[in-house]
Amino acid sequence: MNNAATDTVLAGLIGSGIKASRSPALHEHEGDAQGMRYLYRIIDLDVLGLDLSALPSLLVAAERMGYTGLNITYPCKQAVIPLLDELSDEAASIGAVNTIVLRDGRRVGHNTDALGFGEGFRRGLPGAARRHVVQMGAGGAGAAVAYALLSQGVEQLTLFEVDPARAQALTDNLSRHFGRGRAIVGEDLPAAMARADGLVNTTPVGMTKLPGTPVPAGLLRPSLWVSEVVYFPLETQLLNDARALGCRTLDGGVMAVFQAVKAFELFSGRRANANRMLEHFASFF
Repeated sequence: MNNAATDTVLAGLIGSGIKASRSPALHEHEGDAQGMRYLYRIIDLDVLGLDLSALPSLLVAAERMGYTGLNITYPCKQAVIPLLDELSDEAASIGAVNTIVLRDGRRVGHNTDALGFGEGFRRGLPGAARRHVVQMGAGGAGAAVAYALLSQGVEQLTLFEVDPARAQALTDNLSRHFGRGRAIVGEDLPAAMARADGLVNTTPVGMTKLPGTPVPAGLLRPSLWVSEVVYFPLETQLLNDARALGCRTLDGGVMAVFQAVKAFELFSGRRANANRMLEHFASFF
């Protein structure tokens, strides 16, 4: 563990449109099971009428109120980095933060998303072909998922992103870690989909607040595997379209649980019971 074990944790989640997040229940249930006083609060920018410019004041407020740590989600995972004192090696390599430990007056950023997606991928899509994968999105979640995919042997990852500069920046970063050509910026989605083994959506499209699909159903085919990072709702339009064709699919639930497992351990200094957290998550649906 990165922290000394504690019996009391005050944590929270900062992001937009996160009222339906299961993180509070996951963390608090595991804390209760371990006999801890564990409180986890939602800090929803939309509900508070705030935007990214509020991040500095929110971090200061959390420190003053004695927060142990914070989880960070869309759209804050990259914007928060300049506000931190230190990054873990993985967070620095990925270029995105989803967990901040507040201790001894310092803010230390971590990334547990890559671990979370990697564990979900191993469990949910064993033996999946990895020659060519299309990824939608190159934001904070996308950076972590891309890192995890290339770490697990994807030969070439084609990134599609509404912001070309962001896609190029992520591709350049991945090239430094994995070699040139392993990740490329996509230009022709139909052509990329025609030769893809798998598709991963890391955009917020499909969330309750942003319904829809990032890829037209007509570009899917039965031999494709399809993965989501969105987990509320657990059944997105993309997954529904894919399952209707008979594709192998992976929802965002296991990633959500395993990133929470590691965040719990960073906040509390205690080992989390991953199976118990998976069972608790499954009970929500």
